[in-house]
Amino acid sequence: MLLSLTNAPRDYAWGSDSLLAELEGRTPSGAPEAEVWFGDHPGDPADVEGGGTLDQITGGSLPYLLKLLAAGRPLSIQVHPTISQAREGWSREDGLAADDPRRNYRDDNHKPELIVALSDTFESLSGLRPVEGTASLLDALGDSAGVEALRQRLRGDGDVLRAVIGWLLGGEAQTEVDDIIEAVRTAAAADAGEWNGTLRAIAGVAEHYPGDPGVVVALLMNHVVLRRGEGVFLRAGLLHAYLSGLGVEIMAASDNVLRGGLTPKRIDVPELLSILDTSAGEVPVLRPSGDSGSTVYPVPIADFALERVSLGGAPLTRDVAGPTMVLATAGDVTVASAAGEARRIAVGAVAFATPDEGAITLSGAGEVFIASPGRDTPMRDQEL
Repeated sequence: MLLSLTNAPRDYAWGSDSLLAELEGRTPSGAPEAEVWFGDHPGDPADVEGGGTLDQITGGSLPYLLKLLAAGRPLSIQVHPTISQAREGWSREDGLAADDPRRNYRDDNHKPELIVALSDTFESLSGLRPVEGTASLLDALGDSAGVEALRQRLRGDGDVLRAVIGWLLGGEAQTEVDDIIEAVRTAAAADAGEWNGTLRAIAGVAEHYPGDPGVVVALLMNHVVLRRGEGVFLRAGLLHAYLSGLGVEIMAASDNVLRGGLTPKRIDVPELLSILDTSAGEVPVLRPSGDSGSTVYPVPIADFALERVSLGGAPLTRDVAGPTMVLATAGDVTVASAAGEARRIAVGAVAFATPDEGAITLSGAGEVFIASPGRDTPMRDQEL
């Protein structure tokens, strides 16, 4: 079966007012347009051309959720659990209603993610920076009382980053938070040397979230700027926040999010700290393959796989071993089944092939992203 899928953009406040419209070649709606979901997630299953939604066909069995994501302002700092953490949390909250504000776990699955930039640049905060690097950054902020308090805490023993994040989010450090944010603004307006880009990005975050302790948590994180076609994989436990830009995102089919700042939503600090991975270091950037026209983004999980393909020559055939989506992001592309059924895909829409198709053929001139389950059957007990 070969289907055409679309969906309406979700109007989260952080959404861009132009990026999705520019991609699709239409007039902006006038409202924030944050995400377009292509999947069978009950929160917003994709619409099937001719009527109905994708979950009515798949029964909610897809192991992944594919999205277009357009950030016009920073998203919340967040982290996602491993499968074992999700199962334990889901079980622990069994007595809470689905809409109970105290609920942290919406399902019993992990939510590793991959984001690939579609805009010329895509900015994010991804993972925690080694303490030595943050000490160097703080040197650019001077010696105010708040900066010095943070500097001293980073010199502590044990799991320093977990302790510092708990201090910042715990409600007792607001005076220091305000002082540090002011120091960031001052440094960002001057010359901070190697930290210019990072401090200007965080000063921009502070403009959207004045006084938010998450602004200072952001100082502890790696500032990553992706170029078009580059991606990052975000494993469970990894602190992250998207700041700006348009991207293709794919994730395991889950809605489990623990927030750590830059949000008016509830932050469960103890639960966040219990699942946070404080292993510090750069998050590898996954770069496109040379001139081959195809890039497969390697991820260490079986829930999903993602390939970016540039079309313009001979038709390209791909095997279909599981439920497969072809998302058009540029040009004029047609997807055909082995039986000869063909679907022309509008930019910003998806062709969906069920496993019985066996193979699909792509033709035309443009760019697509092919999403599918990973090579192996998803293993629900992976610690990723």
